[in-house]
Amino acid sequence: MTANTPPPGRLYHQNPPAYTMGRAAEMLGTTPGFLRAIGEARLITPLRSEGGHRRYSRYQLRIAARARELVDQGTPVEAACRIVILEDQLEEAQRINAEYRRAANETPETPA
Repeated sequence: MTANTPPPGRLYHQNPPAYTMGRAAEMLGTTPGFLRAIGEARLITPLRSEGGHRRYSRYQLRIAARARELVDQGTPVEAACRIVILEDQLEEAQRINAEYRRAANETPETPA
């Protein structure tokens, strides 16, 4: 899942893409090149300002921070991006599964 298509229920829409590439890199303790690399790997796709500058949301920064943790541990960038995508998909699947369980438990049983 890329940050261009945030899963339903995420706070993405409440966190507009307000951080420039330089500010985002500074906040993550990384370089703009790292942000470009994870963009090329399609982990995140920053929105663009009217002037064409990249802008990142808090959601995207959280995703980038997780990728950076993996890269710092020696994982190649492409693999780190894939891991983060899979982690995000698993978290969403678990959330949906929990919702289904709650709904099933709330459904009154009909007598036979």
